[in-house]
Amino acid sequence: MLKFAEIKESGDYMGPLVGKVGARTLETVNLWRETLSFSFKVLRRMLVPDTYNDAVRQVLINQIYFTAVQIIPLLTVVAVTFGVVIIGLFGNYLKGIGLFHYLGPTLMGFVVTEFAPFMTVLLIALRSGSAINTEIAVMKVNRELNTLELFEIDVISYLFIPRIVNGMVSVTLLSCLFSIILLTSGLFSASILFGMSAGEYVTALVEATSLSDLVITIVKSATFGFFIVLIPIRFGQRATAALTSIPISVLNGMVNVFIAIVFIEVSSLLIGSLIAGLS
Repeated sequence: MLKFAEIKESGDYMGPLVGKVGARTLETVNLWRETLSFSFKVLRRMLVPDTYNDAVRQVLINQIYFTAVQIIPLLTVVAVTFGVVIIGLFGNYLKGIGLFHYLGPTLMGFVVTEFAPFMTVLLIALRSGSAINTEIAVMKVNRELNTLELFEIDVISYLFIPRIVNGMVSVTLLSCLFSIILLTSGLFSASILFGMSAGEYVTALVEATSLSDLVITIVKSATFGFFIVLIPIRFGQRATAALTSIPISVLNGMVNVFIAIVFIEVSSLLIGSLIAGLS
């Protein structure tokens, strides 16, 4: 049995530890509460037509070019590679258990609704999310945000909304492009390994397509795009006047971006399962 002194010493140790865990938990809860409050504020501003003046539209066009257009070569290589591999693996597995006729539903259910949006948002988060976080953090350290406000320039409309709308548009369109490239490249595996003609392959995919899956994919992609830009912006704003706060801001922002990606992915799986169960 533990002696009284040992129990007392253990209690003295656990007290500060519990306090630190509680303080950290409250800090995290407050952070996400502030982030959600900020997201509602941005959403309300996005729905106002007057927000999109000439300057905002020009920034939006530039952001779409940098985010969506420049990444297409990398996206194509990744999609083609996974297309050949995934369809070969799925086809062999289904053929081995005598369920090859479920190839179409399996591909549409996995590639279009889950894999394509997830891979697309990872690529854009790694390429653009960190860049946006760094950009906003540097502007905060250099007091450029204060300068814009001093000249009565709406920071949310001019800086934040074009980047957030760009994220939503880019992830949604690139997810569709990723799916098309992946499924098209999969025709090579289907024809070589399983002897499927182009007509049989396309028919299997079309028959497996459902409106609910497409709607879930679009909504999930837009949600991905919204938060993988909003969270880096929010953490960029949390940078202090010290230059050393920039890498800390980027690190914390990207960690929370990946937490948001996992949360959205799990939520979409639960919603998809619920819809499938009701139907």
